[in-house]
Amino acid sequence: MNFKLVSDFKPTGDQPVAIKNLTENLQNNVQNQVLLGVTGSGKTFTIANVIQNLQRPTLIISHNKTLAGQLYQEFRDFFPHNAVSYFVSYYDYYQPEAYIPQSDTYIEKEVEINEEIDKLRLASTTNLLTRKDVIVVSSVSCIYNLGSPAEYGKFILHLSKQMEISQKDILLRLADLQYERYDYGFKRGSFRIRGESLDVFPAYTDIGLRIEIEDSIITKLIDFDPITGDTLEDRKESVIYPAKHYMTDPASYKSVFAQIRHDLEERVEQFKKQNKLFEAHRLKQRTEYDLEMINELGFVNGIENYSRYFDGRKPGDPPFSLLDYFEQNNKEWLLFIDESHMTLPQIRGMYNGDRARKEMLIDYGFRLPSALDNRPLRFDEFMQRVHQVTYISATPNPYEISLSKESDNGVIEQLIRPTGLVDPIIEVRKSEGQIPDLMDEIKKRSDKGQRVLVTTLTKRMAEELASFLEERKVKVAYLHSDIETLKRQDVLDKLRFGDYDVIVGINLLREGLDLPEVSLVIILDADKEGFLRSRSALIQTMGRAARNLDSCVIMYADKVTKSMQEAMSEVERRRKIQTAYNKKHSITPLGIQKSIRAKLVTLEEENEKKPDNEILQLTEKEVILPDEKIKIIKVLRSHMRQAAKDLDFETAAMLRDRIKIVEAK
Repeated sequence: MNFKLVSDFKPTGDQPVAIKNLTENLQNNVQNQVLLGVTGSGKTFTIANVIQNLQRPTLIISHNKTLAGQLYQEFRDFFPHNAVSYFVSYYDYYQPEAYIPQSDTYIEKEVEINEEIDKLRLASTTNLLTRKDVIVVSSVSCIYNLGSPAEYGKFILHLSKQMEISQKDILLRLADLQYERYDYGFKRGSFRIRGESLDVFPAYTDIGLRIEIEDSIITKLIDFDPITGDTLEDRKESVIYPAKHYMTDPASYKSVFAQIRHDLEERVEQFKKQNKLFEAHRLKQRTEYDLEMINELGFVNGIENYSRYFDGRKPGDPPFSLLDYFEQNNKEWLLFIDESHMTLPQIRGMYNGDRARKEMLIDYGFRLPSALDNRPLRFDEFMQRVHQVTYISATPNPYEISLSKESDNGVIEQLIRPTGLVDPIIEVRKSEGQIPDLMDEIKKRSDKGQRVLVTTLTKRMAEELASFLEERKVKVAYLHSDIETLKRQDVLDKLRFGDYDVIVGINLLREGLDLPEVSLVIILDADKEGFLRSRSALIQTMGRAARNLDSCVIMYADKVTKSMQEAMSEVERRRKIQTAYNKKHSITPLGIQKSIRAKLVTLEEENEKKPDNEILQLTEKEVILPDEKIKIIKVLRSHMRQAAKDLDFETAAMLRDRIKIVEAK
């Protein structure tokens, strides 16, 4: 099936030119290009048009789950008839295995897997092995070890009507594919027996498969709704893929186990020569236990630490990742890196952090050295595995710009917003007398029913400034990383409702901070060079005001730094282009009207609603009674899973942390 874009909108502004140039560059085999698009210019819609033009499998990488979730939903709406998949870490809670020698503390791997995300991950790889019209929206999880696509592709169960096969043979094959038997429950990755029929719930779909057999002949293959039992489709054939990504062939156990035991003995001897007898004993005991589990069940928690042996890789060889599944599908796949100024540094940093933790485990006898090969790709390995890359950012780094110079048209700008809104006016004012001046500006905006953001450099200053303004009857709140996710969203919603006129924070350039009511952004200490006052950070912060007709930015500073000058020059350049375009096409800018979304999570009892903060307040009690603890954990866990299912991972993380606090009491 071909990609088919479904939308009520047509490309406008400079979107048609951007789509044309991006498409032509990719058709001409340009390896690197940059889409420099301002906030609100419709970059996602542009990329969707490019995908439709090129008709190639596509990977889109974002630097966090929340943004990836937003992109997934947008592309799913743009391509409802195609395979749009979502690939991020499937943990609601993840505590990696670690060892702290200073306190002799071993931290066991502890995870809580989100079933919905696990399904979407498996659907991603299944789609890549079976279709060409695939879009995968991913976090940097795509560079982590995933197991060989060739091995994964071998582990399938192909069934067709009139096929001669016994129920026992199907059951044995399902066990090889890591499906579990549940006769009194039915969930993803399981099967159940009903007389001569067999129900399977594939791990990567929401639809069950009923296999009816008579005299060792398959008579029916029926897709059905696992909840209602209603028949959805009568199939002629069906293919069942594995329930897990890490698959091992039992036929290879003999040679693989021999190699593992050989390496184990070598490592044990090394420890003994160093007089580390305890470490030698621990490593031997743990490894032998893992091998017994793999031999009996075909799987063990931590099997990925032995993946190098089962994949046939040599020590130091890069692991298989989602990128290899794209290679297996089509070597001309496309890659778009969203917010590249944030995503590329994150990809660079994954390898070293993972290695430092693993080396400690290996040095103290918790893992074989092969654990080092269960790792994310290094940045150079990542770049070697990609073909044509489009970097998307409002503030691309010099690195992306330098890569794009291979083409005469490598940096493609998308500066015109469909609504005609232009970038804000920028003023620089002296820091002397800044607070009284700030208060005057706040009053002007509040009298018009507009809102203000104020950015500071420290949490303490944010809190003190908020307290100062509050004492003077200004409706104000402060916002920083110590404010929990639910409360943070409440603060932003209250700003839009008008409960607050001002929010003070240290970093208000968060992606996705969409506040059309904000007409003024004030930047204090703008001349203090650093990450929060760098060129790109200033441009991003200024962009928070770019959704209002009366947009303005005031920077308080005693001097104009290089970062300030570069940021102002860039915003002014964009503003001139936008203004000229509006004049040429007789466009009157329109403010953005955006509804305030309902709360995603409301904490409630099973049969009655309670105020959101009541359960949260219970978690803060120093002593929680056993019956209270059970009730609180049950409610919080339910809403944590719902938040993760709705792709609201910040809320899920907040609820997860609350659960850990309650469990520890």
